[in-house]
Amino acid sequence: MIRQLRACLLTLPILLAPLAPHAQETAPDALVKGVTEDVLSILREDKDLQAGNQKKAMTLIEEKIGPHFDFPRMTGLAVGQGWRQADPGQREALTREFRTLLVRTYANALTAYKNQTVSFKPAPRKAAEGDAMVRTQINQPGAAPISVDYRLGKAGAAWKVYDVAIDNVSLVTNYRNTFTAEIAKGGADGLIKVLQDKNSGAGSSRTTGKDGRS
Repeated sequence: MIRQLRACLLTLPILLAPLAPHAQETAPDALVKGVTEDVLSILREDKDLQAGNQKKAMTLIEEKIGPHFDFPRMTGLAVGQGWRQADPGQREALTREFRTLLVRTYANALTAYKNQTVSFKPAPRKAAEGDAMVRTQINQPGAAPISVDYRLGKAGAAWKVYDVAIDNVSLVTNYRNTFTAEIAKGGADGLIKVLQDKNSGAGSSRTTGKDGRS
């Protein structure tokens, strides 16, 4: 799972930067291609990001990427059945902590960018109304390419990402395996505490993927 997660974290920042100017004008596949090329150019030229400036990376993600994620939907899918049983306050806390976890991890990946390129594939089928899949491939120097499929849904007039599949493994499904176990042990509040500990640096490997690695 570490290979899939790393690939996801490397490509989400590349994909999702300044969407706003195009969000209501461009089809999801054309949108992804255009902003990918723009952001790859930024990453190649930004010396602070290349030097590992974590603060700048987190600011970039919050300002340019965060608004284009459907974090409540993403969190609900990751939490699974426990989401339906959680009260509104618990849902808000779960979404906040899951968002923080992803932003921090994306920031680490963004500063680790090393000349990856992205190519685009045709979608395998026509998506349902209000839903879209954008299929890409990450090309890494000296390594095998990795397929990355983005799922986007309409949230009002805007397209927002709610899942990513890396080599056919869904990110939210991978988290669900771990989150379900935490909820079984401590309920929604127990999972919130695990995420808070992870975000504060006190967490253990309990929020890692199904193979036991983060």
